[in-house]
This record gives sequence, C-alpha cells and structure tokens, in this order.
Amino acid sequence: MTELVLVRHGETVWHSDRYAGRSDVPLTPRGQEQAEELARWAAGAGLDAVLTSPLRRARETASAAAEAAGLAYRVDERLVEVDFGKADGHTREETSEEYPDAVAAFLRRPASAPLPGGEPGADAVARAAPVLAEAAAAHPDGRVLVVAHQTLLRLLLCSMLGLPLDHYRAVFPRLENAARTVVRPAADGPAALLTLNDLGGPR
Repeated sequence: MTELVLVRHGETVWHSDRYAGRSDVPLTPRGQEQAEELARWAAGAGLDAVLTSPLRRARETASAAAEAAGLAYRVDERLVEVDFGKADGHTREETSEEYPDAVAAFLRRPASAPLPGGEPGADAVARAAPVLAEAAAAHPDGRVLVVAHQTLLRLLLCSMLGLPLDHYRAVFPRLENAARTVVRPAADGPAALLTLNDLGGPR
C-alpha cells in the first residue's frame, strides 16, 4: 500500500500567535533549518513523489526535500491552507475582540463554524482529499511526501481516519513544523495512522 508522508511546513514569522491561512508568509531562519532537517530525512527515504501547497512556506520546505531526494516537486493549488477569512493575519485575541460569538462558535465546532468569511472544514477536505487519492493511485506501494498546512492536514487526517471533522483540534492538537505524519490509505474503510509528529532521523 502507498504511504503518504504528511508534513506541515517549517516555522514562519507568524508561527507563535497569528492565523496564517492564505497569507504568503515566509519561513524564519529556524523554519529553514527545519526544512533542511526534513531534507536530510528525504535523502534516504525512498520517495516517489513530492507534492506541495502553492504557498511559499510550504514550497520552501518541499523544495529542499525534493532536491535531496532527486525529485522535482509538484505544486497543487488544492493543498493551500484553509481560508481563515477575516481572522487571517490576526491573533485569536484580536479576532475575539471583534467577533467574540464567532470565535466562541469556532472553538466549539471549528470545521462547521468557520471564522468570519472563512472556509468550512468540509469544503477544505472536498478540494484537498482528491489530491491524496490521486497520489495513492499514481504510486501504488510507493511513498509520497505531501507538504501542506496544519489545519488542512488535521482535517484530512480526520477524514481519512473516519473521525468527525469538528474534532480535529481535540484529536490532533498540534502538528509540529516539518514533522512527519505517515498514513496508509485503505481501498475500503479508514486509513492506518503509522506515525504522528515524527522528528526522528532517516529510516
């Protein structure tokens, strides 16, 4: 079966406190180091393909890994981060001051009660899940690296594992930057979660 290695991009300049959805923020120096750490893993990982979100932070993370693996990475627009609407670029505190009821609803049901002007979780899964299905079909028994974003990847993990989308924050509180989460899709039924937030060395 295909292994999908799902990776959140490296640390960004908005890493600590701001919603970074569609805003194209760059990696920090630490984020660039994390991309290089991922590349060292990728050099011996036996990858068959590297897919990435179009946003700069993901492309920079993916490009280092792809080069180390001797592959060309492919940008897929469907892997862009969830749109956080009016919260993009703002902290939770700032957003709560302006939209207290909406933020409270989002924290209770983050997939079905998006932030003001934002993208529902089901819509994000509907656009991005086919990317993973296509990758698995194109590389049976292969290993595909997918570099994207924390919220999108958590939603996709819930979808693949048969978990309610509104539980993504509770089940997966955090995906670490440049850490590897490996899933094995099933032809019928939920996927198998092989590793979560793996920051270990090559294997």
